Amino acid sequence: MEAATPRDFFEKILPQRFKPEKAAGVDVIVQVSITGSDGGNWVATVKDQKLDLKEGTHPTPSLSLEMADKDFVDLINGKLSAEKAFFTGKVHFKGNIALALKLRDTGFL
Repeated sequence: MEAATPRDFFEKILPQRFKPEKAAGVDVIVQVSITGSDGGNWVATVKDQKLDLKEGTHPTPSLSLEMADKDFVDLINGKLSAEKAFFTGKVHFKGNIALALKLRDTGFL
């Protein structure tokens, strides 16, 4: 199942894709800011092997990601690798890279 928009991903796909068994010991708040006409702000909290998603912003997230809407859709649909997005400047990332890699294992990215 491919996401058409970032909202589509956060509301329909990520809750099904999330792998709680891979989230053991992960305690993180992720601020995702998507720019463009299909953009928006979402806060994803992973704690106690559960995923909580809300639209909005968090004052002190553990990780922050900022991307253009089209690049984000390519990333979550597997058309753009996280590494390529990072190294080509398509994603602006702040926080602990090891934590981000753990999140990837949970199905988040």
